[in-house]
Amino acid sequence: MEKIRCAWCEKDDLYRSYHDNEWGKPVYDDKTFFEFLVLESFQAGLSWYTILKRRENFKTAFDGYNYRKIAAYDDVKVEELMQNSGIIRNRLKILATVNNATRFMEVQKEFGTFSEYIWSFVGGKPVVNQFSELKKVPATTEISDALAKDLKKRGFKFLGSTVVYAYMQATGMVNDHVQDCWMRNQ
Repeated sequence: MEKIRCAWCEKDDLYRSYHDNEWGKPVYDDKTFFEFLVLESFQAGLSWYTILKRRENFKTAFDGYNYRKIAAYDDVKVEELMQNSGIIRNRLKILATVNNATRFMEVQKEFGTFSEYIWSFVGGKPVVNQFSELKKVPATTEISDALAKDLKKRGFKFLGSTVVYAYMQATGMVNDHVQDCWMRNQ
């Protein structure tokens, strides 16, 4: 019997694999949280599919998402990234990634882990929504508004409420699998 999935992921096997193995599954590891900060900030204004196709290239280009290394990137490294056709060559997003690595470590210093900080916005457990179809899933919520505002106050870049809500979905802070999706209760 064919599995019923959220309609957005039926483009191809790459999307289905991401949907079935990652999207909406709670993340608690800081390295994974940082990876999604990078990917989601680069996604701003683009499709997630565009980013997902380049995910391995991003991982290589950004030193396996090692935020300590990224925070130390200099102008030479930024120029190197600007020449890398395997990623999105947007100088502002690259500079935001370097900035966000520093801000990420500041949050870790304050809260112990980035995970502790980020999960506090949803009371430590996923928000489980009850949407029957994709078109009912919002682009932002009051929680993503509050989180985006706090991230901005802390100096993070390219993380507005829409990007933050997608980040929350990707990292399992929010479960927006539609009601008939086989992954809903996995």
